[in-house]
Amino acid sequence: MNRLLLSLFTAATVLIAACGGGSGSDATPAPSPSPAPSPAPAPSPAPAPSAAWRGPLKVSHQGINVNVVVDKPAGNAFDVLLVYHGTVMRDDLIMAAANDTLDSFRRLIEDPTLMVVSVAYPEENLMIGDNLTYAEAALLWVKNQAANQLGVQIRHIFLGGHSQGGYLVTRLNTLHPTRGVIANAPGPLDLVLRCRLEEDGTISDGEHCARLRNAYGTTAANPTAYMARSLRSFTTGYQADILFVQGLEDSRLIQMESWPGFRKQVEACTNCKGVQFLEVAGQGHPALFNSTQARDVFRAFLNARR
Repeated sequence: MNRLLLSLFTAATVLIAACGGGSGSDATPAPSPSPAPSPAPAPSPAPAPSAAWRGPLKVSHQGINVNVVVDKPAGNAFDVLLVYHGTVMRDDLIMAAANDTLDSFRRLIEDPTLMVVSVAYPEENLMIGDNLTYAEAALLWVKNQAANQLGVQIRHIFLGGHSQGGYLVTRLNTLHPTRGVIANAPGPLDLVLRCRLEEDGTISDGEHCARLRNAYGTTAANPTAYMARSLRSFTTGYQADILFVQGLEDSRLIQMESWPGFRKQVEACTNCKGVQFLEVAGQGHPALFNSTQARDVFRAFLNARR
């Protein structure tokens, strides 16, 4: 009997040890089962092609990258207004400028179904005109790739620009056909005049003229190079109808000194599509956005071509 009890006791002890039992300090607890891994969060769905949305995109055409802000209404087929901001000099400011410019043009538009794309073209460390490559890439993206990437049909393309943006859309109009172009207070019109005023101390120095002086010398030494980048050198060969808006209270020394000559050159063009000028009394540089007269002319220009 004693041997039987001892055998049972020994077997029970072995069984308890094998199961990890026991209360002594040498007992090793069984490891807790590992929790099941959490499922990866689902990616945010892309907007449906028919949904309204607004946001930034980095777009590319033939290796040239540029940032844009897209404001797409609900629907699947659109006319597009591609807009360009004025000078801000620093590239850390261009996205804010692109959003502000989009908002300014959106407020002018009578039809909320027009899609607006605002281009954040670079400026920092570039001479006037060198950013045309980026402005053109955005236009060619809209022409050739945007419909497929956004899942929509694009019908007509219009261009709109303010100040340096007006300069860019005017130059783009010599390169590519669109449905129509609107340029508010485009410039610089005459860099020979503008930079000479800086050289003689009449106005304060600016980065654009400083870069030109570093590259070409003074306006007296090399006026041809300055004029080659001025908008007065791009007054022929417009491939789409264009509306120029100019507030008559704009800067007298810089803009208004050159404006009559620029207008005369454009009106003499023999190979341009339709050209329309609106000069707004009592308004300055942002005349298109502040004048109800300019707003109404802008709307009529768009509506007649849609």
